[in-house]
Amino acid sequence: MIFLFPFVFKDQFDNLDKHTQWGIDFLEKYAKFVKERIEIEQNYAKQLRNLVKKYCPKRSSKDEEPRFTSCIAFFNILNELNDYAGQREVVAEEMGHRVYGELMRYSHDLKTERKMHLQEGRKAQQYLDMCWKQMDNSKKKFERECREAEKAQQSYERLDNDTNATKADVEKAKQQLNLRTHMADENKNEYAAQLQNFNGEQHKHYYIVIPQIYKQLQEMDERRTIKLSECYKGFADSERKVIPIISKCLEGMILAAKSVDEHRDSQLVIDCFKSGFEPPGDFPFEDYSQNIYRTISDGTISTPKQEGMRIDSKTTVGKAKGKLWLFGKKPKPQSPPLTPTSLYTSSTPNGSQYPIFSIEPVHYCMSDIKTGKPRIPSFRSLKRGGPALEDFSHLPPEQRRKKLQQRIDELNRELQKETDQKDALIKMRDVYEKNPQMGDPSSLQPKLAETMSNMDRLRMEIHKNEAWLSEVEGKVAARTDRRHSSDINHLVTQGRESPEGSYTDDANQEVRGPPQQHAHPNEFDDEFEDDDPLPAIGHCKAIYPFDGHNEGTLAMKEGEILYIIEEDKGDGWTRARRQNGEEGYVPTSYIDVTLEKNSKGAVTYI
Repeated sequence: MIFLFPFVFKDQFDNLDKHTQWGIDFLEKYAKFVKERIEIEQNYAKQLRNLVKKYCPKRSSKDEEPRFTSCIAFFNILNELNDYAGQREVVAEEMGHRVYGELMRYSHDLKTERKMHLQEGRKAQQYLDMCWKQMDNSKKKFERECREAEKAQQSYERLDNDTNATKADVEKAKQQLNLRTHMADENKNEYAAQLQNFNGEQHKHYYIVIPQIYKQLQEMDERRTIKLSECYKGFADSERKVIPIISKCLEGMILAAKSVDEHRDSQLVIDCFKSGFEPPGDFPFEDYSQNIYRTISDGTISTPKQEGMRIDSKTTVGKAKGKLWLFGKKPKPQSPPLTPTSLYTSSTPNGSQYPIFSIEPVHYCMSDIKTGKPRIPSFRSLKRGGPALEDFSHLPPEQRRKKLQQRIDELNRELQKETDQKDALIKMRDVYEKNPQMGDPSSLQPKLAETMSNMDRLRMEIHKNEAWLSEVEGKVAARTDRRHSSDINHLVTQGRESPEGSYTDDANQEVRGPPQQHAHPNEFDDEFEDDDPLPAIGHCKAIYPFDGHNEGTLAMKEGEILYIIEEDKGDGWTRARRQNGEEGYVPTSYIDVTLEKNSKGAVTYI
């Protein structure tokens, strides 16, 4: 815009005053706009960070760390989004320093400069007004003196022409005329000087002073416009600078999406839930026609009889409540075992062999049970599931192996940390010994002893867990052979399945399976006795084999039938009893439990 005019009146000065004030107001209005944009960016970044924090996993333990590629990709996207939020904060900070802060500082300086220029313009205008007033006063005074001189001249001429006037009156009028004429001449000279001075000041005011002030105001307004242009550019540059980083964040999100591998996730699920057990084998043939080939009367007492080993599955334990199980309690250790001559096997048409007892060993066992007082270990004083929780024996083999391997790795890392700390303490002790002024070497001895103790403890833990791991790996390697052996020796009985045999409703059709050939003596047999064993509340079938090496546990084979005497209390263990009276805890996940609904003790023992 052009502010220079040949003649600028006072109203134009007022217009410029209004225009410069509007320019400052517009500058502050844009600063307010930038401030609100900064607040929007800050709130946006804050909300993004809160969103990321809300959906990020709380990794309180290593087991909760994401493993699936889809989960890892999502958490990578959250990290990229967190970086994106950081860039929005950078934009807000850059706008705050480069645009808003600069605008506020410039606005303050602009107001000060404008005030100064306007004051200079007002002073120049006031000075010109003062000069005009002086010139106007001298002009009026000169005019007044000229009128007085004219009156004195007229009075002098009237007296001079009057014949009756005295000479003294004429002389006095002449002197008055000369005085007025002299004063008029002086006022004329004063007026001429004031007029000349005013014209000079007016020329200076309109051609030098005011144009200079207006020029300064024009430069100030142009600088304001330039500053706005720079702030506009800085406003855009603040965001343009972070565009490459934001693009990288978006590219990271795309790469995270491409990293999702469905096959790997499926394999992780397989590895996570793989138990290490072999699929169940074929069921053996159950020959129900073996009763057709009996040649001996069922009423003969002294002659052994053949009978199928299966009882009707609908027969409940409650029906056998009043019947005596032949081997309800563990026989005394000094009792002589049954001889092979006391039983014989009967071959069926399909080649299967079933053991059949004669009356003599049955009578012998009955008398032994009635007269002897069996000893069975008491497990009530043992802590349920204590050792099993430490060696993960309650888990399937494959999962147990993984848990043990993870624990060994953690212990090795802790051992490495303790080793590094020991080396650092030894080096520090050597430095103290060489330079006693730096410290006392003996002050490090307690910490060094503690570190050595921790190292020994960790080595023992590692050795113990490695032994368990070797045991698990050996079991997994030999599981197939054990399964085949278990399938060969598996017996199927008629009626409710039992590990060794069972009574039927017919007292003349009593069948007993082979006795335990390899009984494991319990070291608590001579220390604890239980005269009143717990009643059975149901039965269970072993789904997987369990070795039961830990104290208080009970070994079982796959498919073996046990009696339940105490339910799982929530620790993953169920108390069970064999037919021979041996009791112990077995993993609940290894068995298929069937409880009798209306029974407070369906099977009793004497």
